[in-house]
Amino acid sequence: MTITVRTAPSPTGYLHAGTGRVAVLNVLFAKKNGGKLMLRIDDTDDTRSTKEYEDAIREDYAWLGIAHDVFARQSDRVAQYGEAAEKLKSSGRLYAAYETAAELERKRKRQMAAHKPPVYDRAALSLSAADIAKFEAEGRTPHWRFKLSHRKVAWNDLIRGPVEIDTSSLSDPVLIREDGRFLYTLPSVVDDIDFAITHVIRGEDHVTNTAPQIEIFEALGAPVPAFAHYPLFILPGGEVLSKRLGSLSLRAIREEGIEALALASYLAKIGTSDAIEPRASLDALAADFALEKIARAPAHFDVAELLVLNGKLLHLLPYDAVAERLTALGVAGGAVFWETVRPNLTKLEDAVLWWRVVNGPVTPVIEDEKVTAVAAALLPSEPWDENTWGALTKPVAEATGSKGRALFHPLRLALTGRGDGPELKKLLPLIGRARALARLKGETA
Repeated sequence: MTITVRTAPSPTGYLHAGTGRVAVLNVLFAKKNGGKLMLRIDDTDDTRSTKEYEDAIREDYAWLGIAHDVFARQSDRVAQYGEAAEKLKSSGRLYAAYETAAELERKRKRQMAAHKPPVYDRAALSLSAADIAKFEAEGRTPHWRFKLSHRKVAWNDLIRGPVEIDTSSLSDPVLIREDGRFLYTLPSVVDDIDFAITHVIRGEDHVTNTAPQIEIFEALGAPVPAFAHYPLFILPGGEVLSKRLGSLSLRAIREEGIEALALASYLAKIGTSDAIEPRASLDALAADFALEKIARAPAHFDVAELLVLNGKLLHLLPYDAVAERLTALGVAGGAVFWETVRPNLTKLEDAVLWWRVVNGPVTPVIEDEKVTAVAAALLPSEPWDENTWGALTKPVAEATGSKGRALFHPLRLALTGRGDGPELKKLLPLIGRARALARLKGETA
């Protein structure tokens, strides 16, 4: 059996970090097990689905490095869903209901007022031929509900462990709207059957949906895939991630300068028993991936943690991995410059700042005129290397009596205009003698 998993985004908005996690966990599971990944566009809601959002999904997946093996668009498969619906109708599991939305709402309010759960009462199953004729004469068209078995549906969830849901506590789900459009549930099951999906890995907000879906699999005479439901992300304020939080869309995260592998590493490791550390590839992430490492408690998505991880990833990247992007940013200097500034970066774009520090112009900050003046006078001749810094600071210390921070901080402020940054023994040779001399004298260079 070939392990096959799927991601099923709806093109009704931009993907956010939570839906990004669905993609990452599924692709890692497929890679770990030598399986396949399916991308399924769930566009049955044609009033909200757009080509723009579908294109954005593909773009976000490509940025994350996620490639699919199988593709389907639900709007292309309406005939298959119709065939499944007819099969369910003929077996008595799909029945017509004629209540309007307003009538259903009134029922729900009465049930809640009586302190009863707002579960559909199956009144449609008692309709007579005369009742149906009357409704149709009024111009009503039915929606179609799946008749649940009212038994306990159990499965061994690969993250949550044994789960059991009594379907008598649920309303019979509507599978087809009054206008003939299919809701999510039936197309999802039919696609999972037709494309031989073996594992469904998704958020725990779908746990309750799973019981009716299992019954639909069984009613269609199909094998039931394994299920794994992981906890959703919680933001620092306690809210759950959703498409409404546009600031955490994948494209917004990308535009903020987060590396794809940093985000993938974060999405893979957050809420697991593993340390949150960056990996150099999705294959490396897959090597130690396991569903059983995912904790039951909600995972807290923290942008500050993600930024730290982003910096850690950059600190590991060789020059060849970033050379083209640095050039696009107008940063030259090659591998020597990259290895000098890399430990001080949080985002790749930060390299631009240090390229300006190297090439100028920089307005120096003169904190101690005595120290900088002596340094200017004692500045060694070129060529310079990493030993030049020590060759400069030792005699300056002897001449001024300054040491430690009193020596090094004024020199850094004068040479870079900043109070922190890369090691000056590596940075100074890149700045060069002419610019260093001018800055030590308080001149912009």
